[in-house]
Amino acid sequence: MRHRERGVTFLGWIFLLLPMALVLYAGIRLTPIYLEYMKIARTLEQVADEFKADDADARAIRNAIERHFDIESVDIINVRDNEALKIAKEGSGYTVHVAYVDTAPFISNVLLLVEFDKVVKIEQ
Repeated sequence: MRHRERGVTFLGWIFLLLPMALVLYAGIRLTPIYLEYMKIARTLEQVADEFKADDADARAIRNAIERHFDIESVDIINVRDNEALKIAKEGSGYTVHVAYVDTAPFISNVLLLVEFDKVVKIEQ
């Protein structure tokens, strides 16, 4: 009677686990970037809630965002940078638009590039 071996060899395990390890490592490298984005998104939502009933101007909105960024320790965006943070008057309210790019080192000279874009409307 012939006995047949069954199972996965060591080389087979390497081919199975290597892609999963790379995806896990990329997730670990991207976690701080997404946590920073979540702080920014939460700040914009909080500022929109603050100015819902109040009559505010763009300068007051920008100052409120700057205060929240200081409290949350957001460093990726400068509030005075008109490229990343735009506040525009639309109808009776304002639109706050944040768009920026962030990178995370992956392996050697390979970077992970992530683009973020968040728009919040402040109705008055």
